[in-house]
Amino acid sequence: MLTALPAALGQPSRTATAPAWWRDAVIYQVYVRSFLDSTGDGIGDLAGVRAGLPYLRKLGVDGIWLSPFYPSPQHDHGYDVADYRDVDPVYGDLAEFDLLMADARRLGLKLLLDIVPNHCSSEHPWFGEALAAGPGSAARTRFHFADGRGPDGAEPPNNWRAMFGGPAWSRITEADGTPGQWYLHLFTPQQPDLNWRNPEVGDSFEQVLRFWLDRGVDGFRIDVAAGLFKHPELPDSADPAADERSRDSVNPLAWNQPEVHEVWRRWRLVCEEYTARDGNERLLVGEVSVPTAREHAEYVRPDELHQAFFFDLLSAPWDADAFRTTITEAIRDIAGTGSTVTWVLNNHDQVRTVTRYAGEPGVEASGLGAARARAAALLMLALPGAAYVYQGEELGLPEVLDLPDDVLTDPIFHRTGSRKHIRDGCRVPLPWSGHASPFGFSQGAAGARPWLPQPEWFAEHATDRALADTRSFWHLYREGLQLRRSLPQLGEGSLRWLESPPQVLAMVRGDGLICAVNFGTEPVAAPVAGTPLLSSGPCADGVLPGATAAWWTGDCPTP
Repeated sequence: MLTALPAALGQPSRTATAPAWWRDAVIYQVYVRSFLDSTGDGIGDLAGVRAGLPYLRKLGVDGIWLSPFYPSPQHDHGYDVADYRDVDPVYGDLAEFDLLMADARRLGLKLLLDIVPNHCSSEHPWFGEALAAGPGSAARTRFHFADGRGPDGAEPPNNWRAMFGGPAWSRITEADGTPGQWYLHLFTPQQPDLNWRNPEVGDSFEQVLRFWLDRGVDGFRIDVAAGLFKHPELPDSADPAADERSRDSVNPLAWNQPEVHEVWRRWRLVCEEYTARDGNERLLVGEVSVPTAREHAEYVRPDELHQAFFFDLLSAPWDADAFRTTITEAIRDIAGTGSTVTWVLNNHDQVRTVTRYAGEPGVEASGLGAARARAAALLMLALPGAAYVYQGEELGLPEVLDLPDDVLTDPIFHRTGSRKHIRDGCRVPLPWSGHASPFGFSQGAAGARPWLPQPEWFAEHATDRALADTRSFWHLYREGLQLRRSLPQLGEGSLRWLESPPQVLAMVRGDGLICAVNFGTEPVAAPVAGTPLLSSGPCADGVLPGATAAWWTGDCPTP
């Protein structure tokens, strides 16, 4: 049950030019292809994002992060970039981007772009030049070209595996028709890795940053931010099988090399140059996948990235002790650098939260997955630091698990033949209204088929229904965001744990706000008397039900 908010709370706006707006911002991730289609071709676009900005402003987020919309052959839906300084016609053009930028600014929403520096598209002009130029050429030093092993060079230069499946090397045919060198790709053959030991690569990306900063963007989400540099000798991996499509470990010879930190220092200086012009701090937030919070903290030192996504909360099992340990380590190691923790529960690469928290097949039908997802959302919004919300999470969308093989587009499926780890299920276009596909997603023509099929049950999660139902995920997120803006105890600040029963997590934020989560299935006594200010489920009479989170204000227990 959601208690009514006092009228005075409303939705006060933050100062648009606050020097550290990002420290406790809540950013909404827009997967452009699946957000809203303005033309009726079944693919979301920038004009659709622009049309959806009032909805996001009403939800109460501070800004948006756009997935790649640059010219691309779409082998990995934009993460294979052919031109970093333009817009793919399927999404619009630069004029449409400028309109989007202007509308975001008018509505007080920050706008972040997704930049992909580890690799580009095999259709990028640089790669075409490298193929034509031949072995030993300057053009090939922008990438990782190497001779093969064995008497005829028929074996890859080393035993590395690609994270999306298969060998991390592909052999080319030279201009004269003979078998030639191999090139490195840690994801797909259509995404050759750039060689950041070549200064030309770094110089080019600085110009890319400036191109978009000059158009007004507020910062960048950086793809594969722990990648970029590879061991200079490209030696064999000790355990190549563990390097292939692993969430828990990555090839240490191709990841987290010390030289990468100099890139972020250079990019930070560029952002600070623009910040000095108008006082609006430009943000760098990295996709950093490293084994420990301590290593994570190295990326957010004061002269490097402002923030980096902390994925450990996303991957933590549904267990009070696991969550407490994860949160404690993050605050100790990451906030200790002077940055703030950047919390996430989902993104475009992960199984949706409702389904992930269901625990096992068939459990989701009982509502347990949804209840846990609601509680986790309220917990995340209560934590000190920033938070990112993936589109559709505010609708409680489950993962679409039964997409037919013939509609799957994820290169992981096509490289491995396995449905394990595929990401199409969380990328199905959003349902906006109505009772049948396209559920208002395609605006330009009635009955347009979305690029991935929407199941009939999407009607239950459509935005129009969510807005009309005060018990919905949408209202939980909106009221949580309103409180986060209005209460000084939330956002950046202190956290103190309270003693609590097993499988209950309770914390004090600032002065006089308690957030408690019951990870168990049985009701427990609430840590504070009285009616909660906000709860993820029915919560009254001094009882905190199972799989429920709640916020209270008032006198807090002393340490």
